[in-house]
Amino acid sequence: MRSSGVLLHISSLPSPHGVGSMGKPSREFVDFLKKAGQSWWQILPVCPTSYGDSPYQSFSTFAGNPYFIDLDDLETEGLLRRAEYEDTDWESTPDRVNYGALYEKRYKILRLAAERFADAPSDDYDEFCKENISWLDDYAMFMALKGESQGKSWMEWEPALRNRIPEALEAFAASHENELAFWKITQYFFFRQWKKLRAYANEQGISIIGDLPIYVALDSVDVWAHPELFQLDENRVPKEVAGCPPDGFSADGQLWGNPLFDWEYMEQTGYQWWIERIRYQTQIYNVLRIDHFRGFDSYYAIPYGADSAQSGYWKQGPGMKLFVALEKAIGKVSIIAEDLGFLTDSVKQLLADSGFPGMKVLELAFDSRDDSSAEYLPHNFIPHCIAYAGTHDNDTIQGWMSSAAPEDVAFAKEYLRMNNPAEYHWDMMKALWSSVADVTIVQAQDLLGIGSEGRMNVPSTAENNWCWRAPEGSFEDALAEKLLHNMRLYGRC
Repeated sequence: MRSSGVLLHISSLPSPHGVGSMGKPSREFVDFLKKAGQSWWQILPVCPTSYGDSPYQSFSTFAGNPYFIDLDDLETEGLLRRAEYEDTDWESTPDRVNYGALYEKRYKILRLAAERFADAPSDDYDEFCKENISWLDDYAMFMALKGESQGKSWMEWEPALRNRIPEALEAFAASHENELAFWKITQYFFFRQWKKLRAYANEQGISIIGDLPIYVALDSVDVWAHPELFQLDENRVPKEVAGCPPDGFSADGQLWGNPLFDWEYMEQTGYQWWIERIRYQTQIYNVLRIDHFRGFDSYYAIPYGADSAQSGYWKQGPGMKLFVALEKAIGKVSIIAEDLGFLTDSVKQLLADSGFPGMKVLELAFDSRDDSSAEYLPHNFIPHCIAYAGTHDNDTIQGWMSSAAPEDVAFAKEYLRMNNPAEYHWDMMKALWSSVADVTIVQAQDLLGIGSEGRMNVPSTAENNWCWRAPEGSFEDALAEKLLHNMRLYGRC
């Protein structure tokens, strides 16, 4: 069935409290999507962000981001007083998130709510802790230890804590009970609000597409608590790290720095960690997009400490063995494979064998730096794919039209029959919607016709990313009606 959706991260929702939240801002966006004839809301990973504010570099692959907890909803429950947060200066502008201010001010407010909750916890709190014991206790300990060490990486902690000596952890836990409780309670707040939001969206006919990074951050509870899962040396230091090789977009390639999985060990354990990870994510989202899918076929390994990705090389991944184990353990799951980048025949075969739909990105169709650009032209689409105008790693349509190589822009104008600069974004989105792709996704920034100032991320850069948010009043009824008209025109509602 032909359908369409919008990509907008929770952080980018309009909100008076410095960042988007899972309360009223999210519900109002769901209402907009319903009015606009949409079926999908795609978001970025909802895990806690770390240094650099990227949702793809998190302290935990299982935890939720406390920044997204809605303060008004906590006030309604009697856990906050409006005066405790209403006049907080989040030091942000209507179209930008200030993560530094959030870090300094948000947790102080959440601590007030957590203290009140701890005095009279809900009946289902203990059940929540038991259901999530596989990760929650370690997460709370990790965050408490990180706070005690002024935010230092676990690799810089004192040896007994760095190496998880049981006596040292027990002593720390005994003297930091309230701190451990705070981190558990914030996760309870997060997932209680998330379940309400997902239920509300689903009741309105909107399914949520979540995003799972293939890798986890080096400075994460995942690596600290389970070093055996990763390619580390005897001192728990990575032997090699993740990235991608030089290409037409970057002469040095991309050095991500994530530790690489020990796929041989994972195979010996029946891929149990991956099974639990995917099982957990599919309980959170309706559909799961897995980032960097080609890394399951072969992955790029870069020596730890290298200055760039130029010295890396390809190593063999688990291939279909992982997905066979997944299906045997949890059955068929709804997964989108992010199959962008350098694709070999074996990667294409893995995608075909998995049965997962891949991605098409229309902006890449006109990019002469991309050797596979022809695959992204609409006349080459196949129905079994998820087609995008651009993703969070691409410029907005109007930004791309203003900054891309002149010959690429000329090609796009001719192919898409573009004449009016003010309508460039609608021209490209209409080409997407009119294609044979079963599902199409457009960025909210493109619906609003925003230029490069609305770009979410520039790969290989560390500053000014992940900050954009939509100003109040962006998703008005007139825009919903225009979008609905196009859905009806192209048979997507």
